[in-house]
Formats: sequence, C-alpha cells, structure tokens
Amino acid sequence: MQAYLSRPAVLCSAGSGAAAFFDALVAGDRSGLVRVSCGTDGDGNERSFGAGQIAQGVLRPTGDKYDMRVLQILDGALAQLAPVVSAAMARYGADRIGVCVGQCDNGSARSFEGHRALWTDGAFPAGYALAVQGADYPAAFAARKFGVTGVSLSFATACSSSATALVTARQLIRAGVCDAVIAGGVDIASPTTLLGFDSLEAISPEKTNPFSANRAGITLGEGAAFFVVSKDDLDDTDIVLAGAGESSDASHMTAPLADGSGAAQAMRAALDDAGIAADDIDYVNLHGTGTKLNDSMEAKTVDAVFASRAVPVSSTKAITGHTLGAAGALELAACFLAIQRQRLPVHVWDGVFADDFPRLNFVADTRPQRHIACCMSNSFAFGGCNVSLIIKRHGKGNE
Repeated sequence: MQAYLSRPAVLCSAGSGAAAFFDALVAGDRSGLVRVSCGTDGDGNERSFGAGQIAQGVLRPTGDKYDMRVLQILDGALAQLAPVVSAAMARYGADRIGVCVGQCDNGSARSFEGHRALWTDGAFPAGYALAVQGADYPAAFAARKFGVTGVSLSFATACSSSATALVTARQLIRAGVCDAVIAGGVDIASPTTLLGFDSLEAISPEKTNPFSANRAGITLGEGAAFFVVSKDDLDDTDIVLAGAGESSDASHMTAPLADGSGAAQAMRAALDDAGIAADDIDYVNLHGTGTKLNDSMEAKTVDAVFASRAVPVSSTKAITGHTLGAAGALELAACFLAIQRQRLPVHVWDGVFADDFPRLNFVADTRPQRHIACCMSNSFAFGGCNVSLIIKRHGKGNE
C-alpha cells in the first residue's frame, strides 16, 4: 500500500507557507536568521545568539488554555492543511485519522513562567499544570483542532523526531490502523534550548557554515512542517513516502559514530525499502548541522553510500536554522517541493572545502531542471538516532 503525501504545510523563519519557504531555499535567503536575547548572565551581560526566528506578527493566539509560542507555530502550520484534512474526514471519518507529532521543546515557556513565580512568590501561579509540558500536548492539540479521534502519538528522538513521526505514519497506514495521518513536527528555539546548546559548545558564533573547513557549530531555529499522509492521493500530488530507514548508533549520548556507519545503515535501509539503487536518487537533503563531527561523518557516509557518485546535495539549515524536532519534516518538505518545482535548494556556505572528508556536490545552480523525481532526506540525532527518508513520484496507475 502506498503512503501518499499531501502538499506540505510550512511555517518557519524562512517563510510562512510552502511557496515562500521554497523561494527562500532557492534564493539562499538567510534574512530569517537574527539575534535572539536570552537575558543576562550573573554579571549583567546580555546573552544572545543567532537563531532562525519567525517574523513578528505572523503568529496568532490559539485560544488554548495553555497558549504558548510552540502551539502558535503548530497552529499556524496546521491551518494550511485544513482543506486536505477536511477531504480525509469526508472520505475516512474522524476515527480513521491519526496524528504523529515530533518535537523536543515541551512547554518550556510555561515552565519558565511557573518557576519564576515559584522562586519569587513561593508558589506556582494559579492555573499552572505540568500537563502542558507533557510530550503528548502538541499531538493532543492537533487532534482537538481538527476533531480527529484516531491514534495520537508523540515522538521525542531529538533532531530526528519528526522524521520518526513520518515513518510511523506510514506504518500506521500500512498496518490498517489509520487511513490518513497528520504527521510532522514543531519546535522553538527557546532560551532553554539556546543556552543548553551553548553549554555544549555547539552553537556557532556566526551563521552556521555547513561542511566548510571553517565550520564552527549550529544555528538553531524554530518552525513547523506537516503533511497528511494517506492511503489515497487526496491532494493530487502523486508523491509518495517510498522508503524509510532507521538505525541507532547507541554509542554516545550526543555524538554519532565518527565513521558514519550508523548513518550509512539508515540510508541503505531506506534505499532497500524503496526498492531502488543509490543511482536513482536525484537529490539529498543533508542533515548538515555545521558541527565538526556531524558534517565530517555525513560527508563520509554520503560518499560511501553513493559510491563517490556526485549526487547533488545541500543543507538547508544554513537558511532555516536547525529546527530540531521539526527538522526532519521541514527538510522533507524541501525535497517534496524540489520534485514539484523541479529546482534544488542552494547550499549556502563560504565555499572553503575541508581536507578531512570527501568533497560533495553541493548545489549552486538552482535553475529549473527536468529530472528531479526521487529525493532523500537525512536526519541524524543525539544518541545516534538515524532516520533516512525517500520520496518520489509514484506514477499514475502504478502499484
């Protein structure tokens, strides 16, 4: 059974809506990367970091009891899916539609408010509840928004969370548990996240510079991306989630295996699952965080899996920032739009190749093409949680 993808719903620092998002990826527009204040340190000095932040005025209150930024981003993206969700409801019924949401930040904004009151006043504020910090809250919100009553699942596998959500959505459809699934991810670049990654010495002092000899870390970002994954082509896209591969290094709390063997296992599994060869892939959206180890590992892996074939590749995190739990879905949306638009997202960097890993074929030419039909997207997370996804045109009438 095929798992068809609807047009993606996208909201991030690079744009609101799929069109604006992809225009920014093709143009290499980094204007959404700005300085974000995280307050002051013990000496009164301001702590601020570069991050991908959604433009002011885009987000709206949700009306939820525990309204907060992560829900506003989620709501803004989900609203773009309303027509296709309505079509799914009419065809399948509410009880046959599930929800799969990946995220990392679970209510940190409310947590800050609550604990600030506790430290200041000696008690949590009225109405404060730990429920809002539960990993299931965004998924429950999405289900309430549309009134769907099928399986509702949350995923928190760090930077591969929404990729895992999409894998599971396809599994639910193939198993006959659901006929359609609202699947994707959402995250925010909260002060907790920014300060946490800074404590790991992982944040770049300048905008991230993936795969460069001068790379110095990540630039975080916020955003959401969602699809309706369904057994029928509800949105008339003819694009399917054709392959998925997962692996777990389980070798270190944060670092991947340096030789890339865990990542390669996921990529090869995705190719096998899709029933295609590496030569059939027209473009790879790299995980490409801009950290020393991740980029080195991934370059070795891509070179090995594609047998040194110069497949076009790019990391879109240089434009959107690393959106953590939303990254897998956001970058699959970039692949989806590359197939639809027949153009590739540009790789934004300083052009200085590193000597410690193979040279990849980074996308520089974004002019329209005629052969983009099958794309791979990689997500490599803390703990060695690796996910590789493949989407392609299905071909009308083929099974």
